[in-house]
Amino acid sequence: MDLGLSGRVALVTAASRGLGLASAKALAADGASLLICARGPLRLDEAAREIRSATSGARVETMTLDVSAPDAASQLVGQARDKFGRLDVLVNNAGGPPPGSFASVGDADWEKAFQITLMSVVRLVREALPLLQASGQGRIVNLVSTSVKQPIDGLILSNALRAAVIGLAKTLSKEIGGSGVTVNNVLPGIILTDRQRELRGADAARRGISFEQAIEEAGHGVPLGRIGQPEEVGALVAFLASKQASYITGTSIQVDGGMVVGIM
Repeated sequence: MDLGLSGRVALVTAASRGLGLASAKALAADGASLLICARGPLRLDEAAREIRSATSGARVETMTLDVSAPDAASQLVGQARDKFGRLDVLVNNAGGPPPGSFASVGDADWEKAFQITLMSVVRLVREALPLLQASGQGRIVNLVSTSVKQPIDGLILSNALRAAVIGLAKTLSKEIGGSGVTVNNVLPGIILTDRQRELRGADAARRGISFEQAIEEAGHGVPLGRIGQPEEVGALVAFLASKQASYITGTSIQVDGGMVVGIM
């Protein structure tokens, strides 16, 4: 299927690894040019090379920064304008807040999580919106979590603030729908990212089992019987950025193998 992304420009944040990188690869595979960012320059450059190699030379520009910084959004969108003269797709992604219970996190933890989880999205959308509205096929895709439908124990910061992103996106989809810009959320479940590898590796070491067994057991609670791959999330991101998804907005779609038990 031709997703109509050839000649389009996508900005993908936190794209040096995991779901951000998978999303960037999927967009580039269908012809999009990319501006990707992350905090670590070496891993970011490596990611750019991976994308170019996988796509026979897709155009990939990079920028090293922390999306939680107040001026990050203006820098990124300015870079997209300077390098490409346009922006058609904004993929908001950031590392999740650290674990903790309500009793264990303080005001400083809440503030840091607020900046990276919610305000990074607010600022990027604000800066990118004029270019997205001028695009004719503007797309905003937020990588969030299934925790917005089924809260995860021990993740009070993520559960609270990722839900705020969903409220923002739904309201925004109504406010800007007339300009043709769509706003959607992707909700990954248990996906085999580097973070999951670390968590499962630590679990395996603690319990004296193999890494492979820990991975297998992690999928036992998933109806499809396995945990997901980053590419399966990237595929949905690319579709929501496509011309075929032009009548889909204000939605939150799970990529979780059927793990969330709610019917809505």
